[in-house]
Amino acid sequence: MVDAHQTFVIVGGGLAGAKAAETLRAEGFTGRVILICDERDHPYERPPLSKGYLLGKEERDSVFVHEPAWYAQAHIELHLGQPAVHLDPEARTVRLGDGTLIVYDRLLLATGAEPRRLDIPGTGLAGVHHLRRLAHAERLRGVLASLGRDNGHLVIAGAGWIGLEVAAAARSYGAEVTVVEAAPTPLHGVLGPELGGVFTDLHREHGVRFHFGAELTEIVGQDGMVLAVRTDDGEEHPAHDVLAAIGAAPRTALAEQAGLDLVDRTGTSGGGIAVDSSLRTSDPYVYAAGDVAAAPLTLAQDAPADTRLRVEHWANALNGGPAAARAMLGQDAGHDRLPYFFSDQYDVAMEYTGHAPPGSYAQVVCRGDVAKREFTAFWLDADGRLLAGMNVNVPDVADTLGQLIRSGAPLEPGALADPDVPLTALLP
Repeated sequence: MVDAHQTFVIVGGGLAGAKAAETLRAEGFTGRVILICDERDHPYERPPLSKGYLLGKEERDSVFVHEPAWYAQAHIELHLGQPAVHLDPEARTVRLGDGTLIVYDRLLLATGAEPRRLDIPGTGLAGVHHLRRLAHAERLRGVLASLGRDNGHLVIAGAGWIGLEVAAAARSYGAEVTVVEAAPTPLHGVLGPELGGVFTDLHREHGVRFHFGAELTEIVGQDGMVLAVRTDDGEEHPAHDVLAAIGAAPRTALAEQAGLDLVDRTGTSGGGIAVDSSLRTSDPYVYAAGDVAAAPLTLAQDAPADTRLRVEHWANALNGGPAAARAMLGQDAGHDRLPYFFSDQYDVAMEYTGHAPPGSYAQVVCRGDVAKREFTAFWLDADGRLLAGMNVNVPDVADTLGQLIRSGAPLEPGALADPDVPLTALLP
């Protein structure tokens, strides 16, 4: 049974919000739990949208966090298809798009992120796509199948994780693919120049064309349909459809309107709502988790927590939602996990642990066979401390990589590169 002694409200129907609601009940909270979703679908996970579901290997129902009946069984009040349009921290109220006013004792903002839009002529044409929501994936899945049947051409703006995963899916359907990327390699902002080329080679082997060092300036169409794209270096590429995969921006409008502290979007943190290690915002009754939250980042155990980072990956939502729920209940629930993400492209499965953007590391060391794409890469700072690690088609090492990062101990590059030295032997 539910009593009304307290009301906890969760704004956002993604993985972080759904797992927060689940955790509140699992931890014994008997008050009202209200989950506000601006989509009409029940909360779902996003990785399948560019992986298994987009490839046609997973059914639609497989993406949902819980069965629809679970919410009623757990006494979670759902407001589907209803955006939260106003937050008043002083009155502790949130107003929905239909005018409903909800009073809360604690509130979690799990509003996620939204795709960045191309600001060029032609974006209103019928064949221009984004990939963030289930409806986007449903539409794109049909488009890729059609392109494959008709030998059609997809142009992807952006060679980040979404762009590359969609490129792999499109090639599996038989579509022609061109990727336009301003940087000199794919994933340049994550992997740097040393390893971005691994993914260039992978995709080229599967027939993807790359156009590096360029940006789209126009999408050319006729009768409302896409015909081609033009780039700032004067090139033109044929296209029947275009995917904008140029990143995502945190959905902070509600927090900004409420006067909560935000992180500068122009910095390296990626913007977002500023939270502490308990995912509490500048208002003591409001928390934030998932893609929208910029939390303190501490890599090594003895490193100062002076950096905030917004992480847009599945593991952050999976772990952040429960951590925020426990903090809302007054538990000591610090959220201090290392950034982690994974990607599947063709026959390559990779995991990345840590944080080492270009300019933050001194060298990259690899063990294994990079050419065969069976290796582990290590990003080291000037003192030999591990900042990040990536395992490609090498299973069961991500946890050890995390332990090495957390230790903050200097590591010998030769030992890291030697496959005969177990990684566990390098732990202090």
